[in-house]
Amino acid sequence: MSAVAELRGATRIYAMGTVEVRALDGVDLQFQPGSYTAIMGASGSGKSTLLNILGCLDRPTAGAYYLGGRDVSGLDDDSLSEERNQRLGFVFQAYNLIPHLSVLENIEVPMEYGGVAPAAARERATMLATRMGLSDRLHHRPTELSGGQQQRVAIARALANDPVVLLADEPTGNLDSKTGEEILSLLDELNGQGRTLIIVTHDAEVAARADRTIHMRDGKIERIEERA
Repeated sequence: MSAVAELRGATRIYAMGTVEVRALDGVDLQFQPGSYTAIMGASGSGKSTLLNILGCLDRPTAGAYYLGGRDVSGLDDDSLSEERNQRLGFVFQAYNLIPHLSVLENIEVPMEYGGVAPAAARERATMLATRMGLSDRLHHRPTELSGGQQQRVAIARALANDPVVLLADEPTGNLDSKTGEEILSLLDELNGQGRTLIIVTHDAEVAARADRTIHMRDGKIERIEERA
């Protein structure tokens, strides 16, 4: 089975004045279709850099990143943005919704950038919002929603263009335990339907839901835990 995402010798070096910081150091990883991967590590371990490269928000200084079988490491900014919009979905700890847009309008944003016709975008946004249990909040703005509802909007938005990979960065970090459990159950359900999921978390209980956990340290993979 071909990997949906693959890193080969991925290295990311940042120049801090005269000092070079090796935030990622020769990482080799494959993500299979329908897999669920958790990434853990202390601050400065490289997990955020890893997620940024996997999410096409950054490029490796050396090595290669294959997304859907295509090496995207050397793409220019516009091409990389297109890959990100069409192939990847993001869920953030802080939701990152646009405050002056309604639930439907927030979900439609990636489709607008992808050139989807307005009527088709509205139909899909309505379907996704309903799927997320937001059918009675379609025209509400983010400030009129609870944290859990905002994160549901963010997940719906992440699914708007039917991404190859769904990436989540501490998606329950701003939620109480009950609401966080609801969001994690929703992510479990999406993975159960075949969605490839990569989640960064500091919580071992959250990571335990994944098929495997990658532990990062000093820009390298310290160890990988696989679950049956």
